Amino acid sequence: MAKLTVLDIRHAKGTCRLSDGEGLFFEITSTGVKRWLYRFKINVKNGMYVIGRYPELSLKQARIKHQEAKLLVKQGIKPGKVRREIRNENIERETKEKDFRTKSFQYIAEEWIEQQKSAWSHDHALSVFNTLNNDVFGSLGDKPVDSITPPEVLKILRNIESRGSLEIARKVLQRMNAVFRYAIQTGRATYNPAADMQGVLKAKTVEHLPALFDKDLSQLLKDIRSNPTIHTTTKLALQFTALTACRSGEVRNADWSEFHLEANEWHIPAERMKMKRAHIVPLSKQAVAVLHRAGTLWGNKGQVFPSIRDESKPMSDNAMSKALRDMGYRGKATPHGFRSSFSSAAHEKSGFPSEVIEKCLAHEEKNKIKGAYNRAEYLTQRRQLMQWWGNKLQALEFGAEIIPIDKAAQ
Repeated sequence: MAKLTVLDIRHAKGTCRLSDGEGLFFEITSTGVKRWLYRFKINVKNGMYVIGRYPELSLKQARIKHQEAKLLVKQGIKPGKVRREIRNENIERETKEKDFRTKSFQYIAEEWIEQQKSAWSHDHALSVFNTLNNDVFGSLGDKPVDSITPPEVLKILRNIESRGSLEIARKVLQRMNAVFRYAIQTGRATYNPAADMQGVLKAKTVEHLPALFDKDLSQLLKDIRSNPTIHTTTKLALQFTALTACRSGEVRNADWSEFHLEANEWHIPAERMKMKRAHIVPLSKQAVAVLHRAGTLWGNKGQVFPSIRDESKPMSDNAMSKALRDMGYRGKATPHGFRSSFSSAAHEKSGFPSEVIEKCLAHEEKNKIKGAYNRAEYLTQRRQLMQWWGNKLQALEFGAEIIPIDKAAQ
């Protein structure tokens, strides 16, 4: 019998079954399905094996599959049974692999981070992932979480400490501890080896974030303004960070859509705040002046303090810190230190209540009812306080006369 050709298959129409010889058929069903069949006989019993569908399986490929099936039939084995067994083995293997993967430390850690994201800022979530990715996933990421032992956790901590990164070691232990707890809560572990690490970390000398005051702060502000090596974007961002006492991440990612300059306010959305609560920052006239200069240089849409390399993106998280280090302030000043300078000066010299100062710093009000009740009152007082701070920084930088609070509030 003549073999089928590619043209025979291509031109076949309607319901039909065409033989290619030795039990191999090309069939078009009543529903239009095109497929390859193998009719065989084992122990006098007829059988039918669906080799595959056309055009996924070409004529040439169908013939190869047909020969493989014929060899099985000669051994008295039904081809369909073998295919089912292979499929079941693949399913079982994939199930085991998936089960193994979902019980690995890295999988559970990433799942835990995803669960916590709604309560974290984007920068904090990224920081948590990076600490685990840099120091844990490489050695323990693929291990089943329930098989990790205390010595393995300790080895990771000692490796970090050997670099002198004691704070990173503390954070890694804290975050591993949280991952193990989550694994226990979700039924994938029964034991937390990180819980046995209490007291193993090397003691760290208490080191407060650098904060400068009066004469030193005055010199820093002058250096920021006059240093020719610092890019204008970075200068303005540093000045704005000092004037608003906001976190550097909040300043770096500031978008023009968040500013209400008719009211001299900056409305930072909840997703960008550390505590995931929206925050209003009253802007002093000095802070507004910085914004006007930024807008003149780069426009009033998108990033307020754009990246030097790509104006559609915010500046890097290291730009301001690096600028201070390059100016000779390594270990003496950080962007976060402006918050400490503001807090200390405001508590000691401004005359404003502590709760107003803490609200300016976006610190959580312990008394929730009190915090909600005083929101409007605090905004008025915070506006006066931030103008006091703007005047103080202006006086430190230029020696200008400080405008009294009552006049600044008008």
